Amino acid sequence: MKLKESILYFIRNLREKHRVSIRNLHTDREVWYMYISPLNLLAGFIALILVLFIIITTTVAYTPILDLIPGYPGNKSRTLLIENIVRLDSLEQEIRNMQIYSENISLIMAGKNPVTRNNVTVVDTSKKNNTIVASIVEDSILRSQMEAAGGIYSLNDPDAARRSLRNALDLFTPVKGVVTEQFSPIDKRYGVTLTISPDQQVMAVMDGTVVSSSWNPESGFSLMIQHIDNMLSVYRHNTRVLKKTGDRVSSGEIIGYAGGEAPATNNTQNIFEFELWQNGTPIDPERFIVF
Repeated sequence: MKLKESILYFIRNLREKHRVSIRNLHTDREVWYMYISPLNLLAGFIALILVLFIIITTTVAYTPILDLIPGYPGNKSRTLLIENIVRLDSLEQEIRNMQIYSENISLIMAGKNPVTRNNVTVVDTSKKNNTIVASIVEDSILRSQMEAAGGIYSLNDPDAARRSLRNALDLFTPVKGVVTEQFSPIDKRYGVTLTISPDQQVMAVMDGTVVSSSWNPESGFSLMIQHIDNMLSVYRHNTRVLKKTGDRVSSGEIIGYAGGEAPATNNTQNIFEFELWQNGTPIDPERFIVF
């Protein structure tokens, strides 16, 4: 009841000043006093709350104090999160550009026109817009020069075609050895025969797919690998092979071992035969590979 009367009293006398004093408990002597009204006390309390609110807000906004609280995402955590999101977006764009570049290279190697794609943030493969690059006059002129007989770019000239192929391809050496029989289609030698060291690794000359893996008494284990541009590489007289038909191989990848078969004329030598074909026509491997 007294508390209620006190509250009603202060409400009715908000502007009335009251004496607030501090007295000694033992001597009952007044040590300190001041005059204050209930309205001034309420205003001071509200001002204190506002000051504390400003101090706390400023501290949280401009200091890393939240980073010290376990489990609470502070400014540092939010900054790292934003940086990681930006980094992830950049990585996705780089991957998308690499995919477009790889697809265009495949189209160019296949003799087709590359495509351009609009760069968008989210790629919907079901609605992807592929725009065919229109052919230009220079393309027609270059094509006519390449198809014309006798020109320096002529594809009908075998030597010009081989030079063009040599410039375009980077062939890996399948084995190291000494060429004992050179390429001679007239004598039905459609590749080269080499003398190699025993148990030597055989490596694929280019990226491709194994189209044949067989064995016969004359040439032992043989592998045929199909490459781009209708290229075919043949590896004969392997002692063992590591790939089967349908396997994908990379340039320089080990596909077998050779150097365990000896010619009848010399029992100390090991032979290996390698052939290179394009569009069904044998090509001299020594034009493109240093054995």
